[in-house]
Order: sequence, then C-alpha cells, then structure tokens
Amino acid sequence: MAVIHARPPAHPHVRLDDHLPVDHRLGRVYRFSAALTGLFLLAFGILGLVDRIGFFDTGGKTTLGLNTNGALSVLSLVVGSLLLAAAVRGGNTASTVNMTLGIAFLLVGFASLFALDSRYNILNFRLQNVLFSFVVGLLLMTGGMYGRVSGGLPHDNPYWLSRHPR
Repeated sequence: MAVIHARPPAHPHVRLDDHLPVDHRLGRVYRFSAALTGLFLLAFGILGLVDRIGFFDTGGKTTLGLNTNGALSVLSLVVGSLLLAAAVRGGNTASTVNMTLGIAFLLVGFASLFALDSRYNILNFRLQNVLFSFVVGLLLMTGGMYGRVSGGLPHDNPYWLSRHPR
C-alpha cells in the first residue's frame, strides 16, 4: 500500500518570515544593504547639519553632491539611524525595513520630482536628489526582497505554500 503525503494546509495567518532562522545566510544581504545606506545617510545628515543651513532653506547648498537643508539633514539622520538599527537587528527585520524604506524612497522621489521648482519643495530637492532617491529606493527594495520574493519558488517553500493554500 502506497503512502501519500499531503501538503499541510497553509494557515491564513502565516507569517512569511517565521521559517527563516536568525542566522540565515540571506541575513548578510539584508544587513549589508541596510548598513551601507544607513552610514551614507548618517554622513550626509551630519555634514548637512555642520554647515548650519536653514531648516527649510531652499538655497543651493550641497553636501556630498546633493542639495540639502536642515530638514533634509535631520530626516537623513533619522532614516540612517533606523537603517543602522535594522542592520544591527539583522535577519527578517532588516529585510522588512529595507523593503519599506525602499518603497518610501521611491515615493519621495516621485513626489519631489513633481515639487521641483515649486514652493512645495521644502526639502530643497534638485534633480540629483530625485535620482539618488530612486536609486537608493530600488537598491533597498532589491536588498530587502532578495530571496523572499520570486516567481520560481519550489513548492515546499513556506512562501509558496502560504500563497497557494490548496
């Protein structure tokens, strides 16, 4: 008599990251992308604040090749710190933070693209800032999604099982 093993049914409240161990090898990818971006943003924010630029100044002051003002410098410090904290935490936390902030960078890039040369450009963005935001957003999203999002997952993968409950 043949024994047929049925696939366990997917639970409707499956957390997609529960199966990954804390020391999973992809954690290095998540940590590296978060730490590298976080360090750059911290340096950018610190150098912007050292220049003592006005908080909402829209002059042509640049730091590391990007336009800045006090608000953008403080925002860069906050986001850079968040990315470094995620890198220290590592694992799926870093992956989720990378994906979330990657999407946020893309949205800010689009919003800033429409606000260029208008009174709504309170972060003093110029085209180089918009391009930087797009590039960093795509890199963070790619770094965060690496190994978690794919169309070719094997059928015993927990991600695949949670997406195909039958």
